[in-house]
Amino acid sequence: MNTTTGRNLYEVAAQEDRCAPRFKLSIPAALRPSGGRSFQTVVHDLSLGGFSATAHSRMFAGNLCWLTLPGLEALQAEIVWWEGGLVGCAFASLLSPIVHDNILARYRGDGVYRPR
Repeated sequence: MNTTTGRNLYEVAAQEDRCAPRFKLSIPAALRPSGGRSFQTVVHDLSLGGFSATAHSRMFAGNLCWLTLPGLEALQAEIVWWEGGLVGCAFASLLSPIVHDNILARYRGDGVYRPR
């Protein structure tokens, strides 16, 4: 019998099945781990369900964090993995497709913000 909680099913879907396509980009952002100080990072890929970003200091799966992208309020996420200076996180709530599309339209993988 499967005793996996709904939260764990979400994590598996976000990381394994990729509940939404991930797009490679390069977005300067800020990341703040729970109980820690915010630091500058670069988001390397983004989907409706999560992201990966640079994080040189060790981050622990299951902890919360907040990602702040240019022009947006901080987005809560849960750390799913950390390896070799990269962190993968699942958003607490899926990104709105409109917000997601707006981010993709403004960043074309080169880290240059293009206001509309």
